[in-house]
Amino acid sequence: MTIQLGILLALLCAVVSNLGFFFKHRGACEAPPVDIRHPLRTARALYSSKWFALGMIVATSAWGFHVAALALAPMSVVQVVLAGGVVLIAVMADRLFGFEVGPRQWGGLGLTAAGLVLLAVTLPAAHGAHSAFNTPAMIAFEAGLFFIGGLLIMGPRAGAPAEHHGVMLGAASGVLFGVSDVAIKALTHVGGMEGVLGVLVSPWLLVTISASVAAFYASARGLQDGDAVPVIAITGTAANISCIAGGIVVFGDPLPGDALGIAIEAVAFLMIIVASALTPAPVRSAGVGAAAPAAA
Repeated sequence: MTIQLGILLALLCAVVSNLGFFFKHRGACEAPPVDIRHPLRTARALYSSKWFALGMIVATSAWGFHVAALALAPMSVVQVVLAGGVVLIAVMADRLFGFEVGPRQWGGLGLTAAGLVLLAVTLPAAHGAHSAFNTPAMIAFEAGLFFIGGLLIMGPRAGAPAEHHGVMLGAASGVLFGVSDVAIKALTHVGGMEGVLGVLVSPWLLVTISASVAAFYASARGLQDGDAVPVIAITGTAANISCIAGGIVVFGDPLPGDALGIAIEAVAFLMIIVASALTPAPVRSAGVGAAAPAAA
């Protein structure tokens, strides 16, 4: 029953999280460009937009659902449910927020969701919350994700095409959200063993906060520089893959025990890569422009 409740909370997280991203996209596009050299001024400008502020409130509630889900179910199980939420991005974009989602986008998002779900469900079943972790593996994994996120944030400075920087920032924020989620999962174990005081003095709390702050600015700038559907999709996909990998490397979630399972996971990764090429930028529906989303 505990794991089933975790799955329900993960489903709520998927729906609410996507809704929050669309609100934040609308608000970020109304705000001045994000300038990390002036973080307080940038944050104040972002929160001055009612849509961005609303998006953050919605995202915070989604974060609460996610934390609760991670405390009740194995990380790989939670990610299966969140992976299916990728398809909801297209539904919300098309029905609620005035984006015209073409066949290639539907196909790309569907393929992404299918690949993520296939990747997650091929992992052998885990029982219980599965939150005990290996500290050296945790340090190495989190440091590696921080490094990858930093490279993606650098983007054009590292030689990447400037026109793809919005999507790269979305990927960076997803990786950093993954850092935060893995650290939160570790904190659920610390809290269960040492109580609230143990959580407050744990270094993983600092990792959670640092990754969340970095992801906040990367995500906001990515939503400004890129189009909503690809940026939101790549953010969720990067976070999902990071968490699935974290479940295996850090928390010891089991891997497939046979060649067929490993082959299926390889196909799943290939599906996700191909899907990224099938998701071109969305187009605003005629006459929607600055209109408020229908969900508001």
